[in-house]
Amino acid sequence: MDDQQYGTRDKRGHWKPNEPLTNPPVFVFPPKPLAFLKWLPSYFLPWNVIFMASALAFWYYLTPDTETLKTLAPGWILAIFARNAVAVFLFYGAFELLLYIKRRQANRFKYNPVFPGDTKSDVFWFKSQNIDNMLRSLGSGVPIWTAFEVGMLWAFANGYAPMADVMTNPLWLAAIMLLTPAFHEFHFYLVHRAIHAPVLYKYVHSVHHNSVNPSPWSSLSMHPVEHLLYFSGVLVHLFIHSHPVLALYHLHLAGFGAVVGHVGFDKIEAGAESAVDTHSFAHYLHHKYFEVNYADGLIPLDRWFGTWHDGTRAGDTAMNERWQKKMQRMNARKASREGENV
Repeated sequence: MDDQQYGTRDKRGHWKPNEPLTNPPVFVFPPKPLAFLKWLPSYFLPWNVIFMASALAFWYYLTPDTETLKTLAPGWILAIFARNAVAVFLFYGAFELLLYIKRRQANRFKYNPVFPGDTKSDVFWFKSQNIDNMLRSLGSGVPIWTAFEVGMLWAFANGYAPMADVMTNPLWLAAIMLLTPAFHEFHFYLVHRAIHAPVLYKYVHSVHHNSVNPSPWSSLSMHPVEHLLYFSGVLVHLFIHSHPVLALYHLHLAGFGAVVGHVGFDKIEAGAESAVDTHSFAHYLHHKYFEVNYADGLIPLDRWFGTWHDGTRAGDTAMNERWQKKMQRMNARKASREGENV
């Protein structure tokens, strides 16, 4: 495919789409029902359908029965960890292999033309972004993901988490399924804003932002504290009538879904003239500029709170103006403290 039909490259080779980022026609007034119906298939396809399917497969084929789950035991806990680790290795590894090792589509639709494997940096373990990111994802991300999953499965099995029956509450559970991506995004926004506070950023979130040019293994490359906060969104299922499948779906949105925002390509080619949209440009801009697009845009939280960047020059201008105002406030506070100490 010719990516120049869909976007442009600047002098440094950085690619961006022709169309500015927009929020879905969901939280708008007055409502736009036709626009909403036109957008709705993209809410499901392909990613949410894939993650719901993986949750169902994990629950029905790769999770012990309820009686086993009632008692915490090393055997089944290690089995859950092993299946999560293998699944992450295969899923993340497939994107890494096709796009970054074999480079099947070269740098077509790649936002940053540089491949992380071609450069070395002292900020990463072994000076390698790929090795560092993989070790952090598998060494910290998957164990903490598994700990939340084990806790939720145990809570459902013992009645500590309210569970709705599929046969008697199908509409309720369908509604929770539809809202789970919104739950995940809202929680992600709150956590993300919190860990950009100076102290938390310095000691926690900076680990993730070392990957300025993210690739698939950057997805869960985080400090363990950030992993704890990131996966804690699944705890919402302790307070609503839900189902273990939906808790797994929530975790898969967080775990497997993180790849979608960090894959580094706007489209993944599926043929000579077809491609799958990743919808990752919003989060790529966050890695590039740090203080924009704390959410992914499903809920227009960044637009509401003034941190939205749509990828255009106007977005650059608004971002720079916010930064200048922030620096002015910081300098004013610093001058005020120095005046008090005189």
